[in-house]
Parts: sequence; structure tokens; C-alpha cells
Amino acid sequence: MILDGNLPEAVTRAAQALRDGALVAFPTETVYGLGADAANDAAVAQVFSAKGRPSDHPLIVHVDDSAKGAAGVAHFAVDVPPYAQALMQAFWPGPLTLILPRRPGVGGAAAGGQDSIGLRCPDHPVAQALLHACRARGVMGLAGPSANQFGRVSPTTAAHVQGEFGPELLILDGGACGVGIESTIVDCTRGAPVLLRPGAIHGEQLAAAAGRPVLSDEPIAGQAAAPRASGTLAAHYAPRAKLRLMDARALQTALDMLGADVQPAAQGPVIATYSRTVLRSRSSGVLQRRMPDDAAATAQQLFAVLRAFDDQGVKLIWVETLPDGSEWDGVRDRLQRAAAAA
Repeated sequence: MILDGNLPEAVTRAAQALRDGALVAFPTETVYGLGADAANDAAVAQVFSAKGRPSDHPLIVHVDDSAKGAAGVAHFAVDVPPYAQALMQAFWPGPLTLILPRRPGVGGAAAGGQDSIGLRCPDHPVAQALLHACRARGVMGLAGPSANQFGRVSPTTAAHVQGEFGPELLILDGGACGVGIESTIVDCTRGAPVLLRPGAIHGEQLAAAAGRPVLSDEPIAGQAAAPRASGTLAAHYAPRAKLRLMDARALQTALDMLGADVQPAAQGPVIATYSRTVLRSRSSGVLQRRMPDDAAATAQQLFAVLRAFDDQGVKLIWVETLPDGSEWDGVRDRLQRAAAAA
């Protein structure tokens, strides 16, 4: 059921359910998460089962914002390097996940059995209210992967979550997510900050806050390989329709070749386009959606747009390739992985 996350009684009910080992979906500024007590292995196992997610694919653990997440970090992690602490000070609460050395005996199931763990302090009032209420009940962090079936489009509204899991799951409604794509992930276990997944916070911002370069996800001489991290599979974030990235000229050429031949199927349009460039089409079977010129605005609506195309029954989604610039890296990453799943 969907409860208003702004109501204290709804947050209390959700926190108690989590304390009792149940699953609860909750909003963050990035996407909605499917929450479980990160220290309860049985509850975490339910997350993997509900999502159809491999149990060795780690979950991000969300902690509250008390002293920039200090209590949660101390509970789950050890040997936090100074540059990681600087990133917490600069960007927490916010859309940044840090991979840190895991404290032995804590959060092993959520970490997918690794000796590292991903921690994040979300910047959403409902998420923070829930995390504070959980901490008061002895729950120090919530494992919270995106509340959708594994590999599919992430949810940015409570209705999206209910469409994935049905009416029985308790869902706190906090409105549409403001960022709209998952958090930036930085590995802090290999002696230098390494960017594993781009997001709303990009490399130049990370380097400025860390006071040192942020490396790309490549092997570091003398260091162990990168830990597994959420959302880094080659194919991910995929709608049901096949998604293809094309530049504006190729898009228009393809539409011109179609002419008026593509007619709407019984359930709706056959092809959808998502582009910054204004395109021409003579077919009533083509659904067009304008992409914002701004990277942040595109990120905020991206998953909702892909879900809407699926809901309208399109079979193909043609997306215009993105401009250069690090501010587009998060959206570019999601679209490339979605296209790889086609």
C-alpha cells in the first residue's frame, strides 16, 4: 500500500516494519529504494528475491544524516581514508555512494559477500525521517537498491514502485524524485578515489572536493580489482522496448525512410523518439517526446519517460545521442547500458 511519507505515523509504521524484518519502499532524491534492515541477513535476502537480483551483486546501504552519516559509517565501515571523509563533507547528504572497507561481521549479505560496502546518505526529507526512526529502533542502515525488477528501469514515483511489486508492499510516497538517476559511485578502497558509476555529481566536482584526481574504473598497478558495485553491469536500466542511440541526422533519416508506412498498432504507437532536435515524421505510428537541453532536467525525467513509452506500448525507442560534457555523463551511462540490453 502507498502511505504519505510526510505523515509521522506513516514513517513510524514503516520503521517498525523494517525493524521486524519486512521490506519497505522509500523515496530518495535519486530513485525509490526497496529497503531492508542492512544488518538483517534474512531481510536482505528478501530484497534479492523480490528483485530477482543475484545475491553476490551488492546493495547500497543508506545511513542517516547525523554528523554527515558518522554513526552509520562507523557501524558499517573501517579505515575510512581522508579523501573519502572529504567527499562526505562536501556531498552528504546527497547523490553520492562511497565504497569503503567493510567492518568484519557487519552487513555481509548486503555487501554481496565482499569485504567492502557501499554507503550513502540520501538528501530527501522522507528518507531521512525514516532513517532516523529506524536508528531509534536499533536499525543503523537500510539496504536500498532501486525498487524495480533487476536490470529494468528504475522507479522515480511511488506509482512506479507499486507497478513493479503490487499493492501489498508498503511504500512511503515522497513525490517524484528530484535527481532522477542513481547516485554517483566512488570506490575508496584502492588507495585513490575511483569513479565506478557517474551520476549527478561528476568527476571535476569530485576531484575538487577530494583534493586529488579521481581515477577512471581501470586496474591500478599493485592494487586489487574494483569491487562489484550496483548498476555497473554492461546492460542495465532497460525498458521493455528496444532502445537505440542515434545522432540527430540518423534519426531524421530513419524517420524519412519510414514515411507514412508505420501505422499505430492496436495498443498504440510503434516507435518513440526522445530528442533535443525537432524531428519531422509523417507517420501516426511515431510518438515524439522532446528531451530538455539541460542535463539535470533530462536526468530528472529520463526513467519516467522510458516507463511512459513502455506503458504506451511502443516497440522501439530512438534516443538522440547526448552532447559532450561531464554534466551529461550520468545520463549517457544510463542510456548506453539501456541500449546494451536491447
